[in-house]
Amino acid sequence: MRQLFNFPLALCLAAAAIAGEPETASLTPEPRFKISGWVDNGITFNPASPADNQNFGRFFDDRVNEPLLNQLVINFERALAPQPGQFDWGFKLQFMYGSDARFIHSLGLFSNTAGTSIVQPDLPEAYLSLHFPFISEGGLDLKLGKFVTLEGAETIDPRTNFFYSHTYIFDFGIPFNHTGGLAIFHATKWLDLYSGITRGVNTSIEDNNDNVSFPGGVGLNLLDGKLTILATTSIGPETPNDNHDQRYLNCITTTWKITDKLTSITDLNYARDDGTDADAYGIAQYFTCAINSWLTAGIRGEVFSDQQGFYVVSFANTHDPMRALEGEPTIDPRTVGGGHTTYGAITAGVNIKPTMAKPISSLNIRPELRYDRALNGTHPFNQSSDVDQFTVGVDCILTF
Repeated sequence: MRQLFNFPLALCLAAAAIAGEPETASLTPEPRFKISGWVDNGITFNPASPADNQNFGRFFDDRVNEPLLNQLVINFERALAPQPGQFDWGFKLQFMYGSDARFIHSLGLFSNTAGTSIVQPDLPEAYLSLHFPFISEGGLDLKLGKFVTLEGAETIDPRTNFFYSHTYIFDFGIPFNHTGGLAIFHATKWLDLYSGITRGVNTSIEDNNDNVSFPGGVGLNLLDGKLTILATTSIGPETPNDNHDQRYLNCITTTWKITDKLTSITDLNYARDDGTDADAYGIAQYFTCAINSWLTAGIRGEVFSDQQGFYVVSFANTHDPMRALEGEPTIDPRTVGGGHTTYGAITAGVNIKPTMAKPISSLNIRPELRYDRALNGTHPFNQSSDVDQFTVGVDCILTF
């Protein structure tokens, strides 16, 4: 938010400076309530140009050679900023309009707004946050409402991701969001404990069964913040009309700031669905290196094994993701899975961040090259005809 310049105060400071007195006037504290947002536009080129217009196994960059308004987002937020020994409160309300919303809807909230439009509205987060100063110096935080998952190295918010495209782990191995309550206990300066109860994976006002799920985890903050480890899980029945068979979605994300310029991120994933006896596991490794103030280079490698062909899919119809979540049959014959496949992917790219003038906070341009291959010889790519897939993507994130 723009801060107004106090003209009388400026005169006093100038007079004090002339008199040789120190300029000790206090600055106006930054407001707790903020309005912010971003626009993310991108395109992914696939030289194979498959007739189904799908980059198989991809969500947010799924369309071939087609410009996308991925996200137009507005945030209304009062972040927690507790003082020692004091209660504090905050909230976050986030509105999204864009093509990414097709995949992150929660049941009962904008989940029936799809129609035929690829660009849709959503409410990714709407929660109240509370801080209670007891038990430990760090106290206990609560989130109550709808919030994004703890799991994984990548997020729905493109500003926190290095690459435009996402991993198989992000798309298929973890939840997108939860609705319920989450407690974060700051046990020590280096240990955080997470525990909650929710309606399930990607559900909110409605659920696809009559049981709850339990997200939780352990966070370690080591080496003065240079090494963080977050081990998280979501456990509960997620199959439509099945209150008993559990689904386990687990991640361990390790972030190591090796030097001031070089960062390593390792993402380990294991998913298990008891109802279908389906397992998947994966690993993704990232390295990013800051070349200068406006240019950073990165590389990401991943292996993801979908043992029974249950997890990895491409949705051709705009409402098919929600149909699958509701337990309804998908209607587009181009919505297909990849079968029993072990996927390998390597992505290289840069982040270009030129200096921007206010009111623009930042501009990030993210070109990338990506190569995917079925490591066990299946043919899931380019309309189920190829063993591999090559794409060139780029997006621009304008933050305000």
